[in-house]
Amino acid sequence: MIKFYHYPNCTTCKKAAKFLSDYGVSYEPIDIVQHTPTKEEFRKIIDDSGMEIKKFFNTHGAKYRELNLKDKLADMNDEEKLELLASDGMLVKRPLAVLGETVTVGFKEDEYKKTWIQ
Repeated sequence: MIKFYHYPNCTTCKKAAKFLSDYGVSYEPIDIVQHTPTKEEFRKIIDDSGMEIKKFFNTHGAKYRELNLKDKLADMNDEEKLELLASDGMLVKRPLAVLGETVTVGFKEDEYKKTWIQ
């Protein structure tokens, strides 16, 4: 079953959840603020996805701006970035959908159709 990390008040997350439900795809909703993946879980998710670690940051979020990460991320190593992601679910781009080595970040209907609809 897809692990669907979301923020309950996020409209994009709601659209993605509705999309999965409309297509009969079962998923386990996980509040990313209450249950943020650990550093090791993020390491596995990012390694499995083959995506750059910076793609996992919510660059439009208030927390990202508040911490001035636009300027700071470039100087951080991957360990520091993993610790940052694991420290606060609001820093993570969402929804984050994970099933084994298949990972999507954010919601684009076309990408969800290709990835999650069999």
